[in-house]
Amino acid sequence: MRRGWGYARLEREAVEINDYNCQDIPGLFQTMPRIRALYEMRKPLLDEETIEQRVVSRLARQEILSKWPPPMISSVIEESVLRRPLGGRDVHREQLEQLLRLARMRNVELQVMPNDRSEHAGMGGSFILLTPKGKSQLGYTEAQSSSKLITDPEEVRILAAQYGSIRAQALTMQESLALIEKLVAEL
Repeated sequence: MRRGWGYARLEREAVEINDYNCQDIPGLFQTMPRIRALYEMRKPLLDEETIEQRVVSRLARQEILSKWPPPMISSVIEESVLRRPLGGRDVHREQLEQLLRLARMRNVELQVMPNDRSEHAGMGGSFILLTPKGKSQLGYTEAQSSSKLITDPEEVRILAAQYGSIRAQALTMQESLALIEKLVAEL
């Protein structure tokens, strides 16, 4: 899924990004080999030029991770996503190691939602909460080939409440790092 230009601009301006992802590693955290693998496995097939453009575009978004001041980023990723070796073993190992590096950054809080939870506030699907500098918090969702920017304050409030519950149900940051380290060791 490609994020709209409006979203990309808002993301660059963000002082805070909260990302719940039940299908994949958040794009801001993906390695180049994983990004490429994701676009190469797309159906219907994408041509090489389109794949290259999308890889470059996604990597360019990651520049916000190194700007100063960096945005505060919190992310909850499903354990099942971390166990799925998209792109193969080497690509998967590199991706998990990248998550460990990012999770040690002062502005990144990474949590894992374990598979064994009997209650889960995120069953409605993935979403992002963005707070652009000097503006109100916004929501963003994607499904298949459509995306939606959510600006209605009540809808954003509901997503924020869901995100709070998701974070409370997920592993702590330390437990999450330990799980990812265990997964790397198993490869």
